[in-house]
Amino acid sequence: MLAEEHGTAPRNGGERRIEAVLFDCDGVLVDSERVAAECIVEFAARFGARFGIEEALERFTGARMADNLRDIEERGKCTLPDDFEASLRSHMAAEFESRLEPIDGAAALVERLDLPYCVVSNGPRAKMEATLRIAGLLEHFAGRIVSAYEVGVWKPDPGLFLHAARMLGIPPERCAVVEDSDYGIAAGVAAGMQVFALVPEERAHAMPDAVVAVASLAELHEPFRCRRPPC
Repeated sequence: MLAEEHGTAPRNGGERRIEAVLFDCDGVLVDSERVAAECIVEFAARFGARFGIEEALERFTGARMADNLRDIEERGKCTLPDDFEASLRSHMAAEFESRLEPIDGAAALVERLDLPYCVVSNGPRAKMEATLRIAGLLEHFAGRIVSAYEVGVWKPDPGLFLHAARMLGIPPERCAVVEDSDYGIAAGVAAGMQVFALVPEERAHAMPDAVVAVASLAELHEPFRCRRPPC
């Protein structure tokens, strides 16, 4: 859904000029959220913690893995083994190799973007590099990867985005954030950045007033002043 339909015009020269773009990874650049949720559901069920896929998507999307593991233990009334996370991530990695696709329009957007940009995720660097590689996007983000595991701050804390802004040398208020999860959206708003939420129509109406909801990455070419494709 277009930004104008939510009462907020694209910010391409309005009250705040966009000078850098901070992308989330899962659900924004790579279509990994459902694959990851299915893996979590499968592994959690082995310990008596049962989640439906839609519930898992709502609870786990964008969340810190440590928090997800606590949720599983609480639901299953169990203690997960020490190798649970490593086994889960290994299974996810194998599923990503065979099933993961880029989000529609991701390559076209970053290829035509003249602004400084980076990818900022709650996930570990190894996972980000793997999923971006599988999706054919890694070459665009060489030297532009910001992982919460390296910074020591996880969304919804705004510190991760603020760290990325400092890395790019752009004031937070002139940075745009592209997010799909509630955690990331909240972090971007708290950081004082211009948040664009890539969400389906049924979620768009629940976005905070300061957030611009978009249905596709193609809608961001204009506010980000992307180069036009060759004729």
